[in-house]
Amino acid sequence: MLNTGAQSDSKVEVHKYYGGAVIVVSFLALLLQAFLHKYGHFAELLDLPLLVTFYFGMSRRKPVSGLFLGAAIGIVQDALSHGSPIGLYGIAKTLVGYVGSSIGGRIDTEHPVSRFVLVFLCFHFHQAVLATTERLLLNRAAPYFSLHLLLGSLVTAAFAVVLFALLDRLRKPS
Repeated sequence: MLNTGAQSDSKVEVHKYYGGAVIVVSFLALLLQAFLHKYGHFAELLDLPLLVTFYFGMSRRKPVSGLFLGAAIGIVQDALSHGSPIGLYGIAKTLVGYVGSSIGGRIDTEHPVSRFVLVFLCFHFHQAVLATTERLLLNRAAPYFSLHLLLGSLVTAAFAVVLFALLDRLRKPS
């Protein structure tokens, strides 16, 4: 029999969540993100839909579900954001969902330090996809890196450590 490499010797735990948890958390993240910009510049540094996409993709470890979750969250975020054409966040969040799902099966994502580093890198990946998409499709100059993005990635990664610990409580016992 041919061994296609589809089965692995290591057991990777795929987390399951209570019914509706992913939908409710995604909805709350999108709702909060839509209104956070009214409370000052500090609140704009957080990207809650990015965190939700990455967390559930990373925890469920299924690339297809990560793709669909990222696409859905991204398109709704595009619809709720002002001045952003439909599709920018959809493309970026789709890729983040896929990358999060792929990474979740290969790296220990339960430790707070690894979560901080992964979210920091994921934030910059997300921004690079957004900037590339804006430059190629919209012919607009978008920064790949700035001090504002660095500060945003640090704030988002620090917040992610706390948020992910709270979201871990929504898991079904195994």
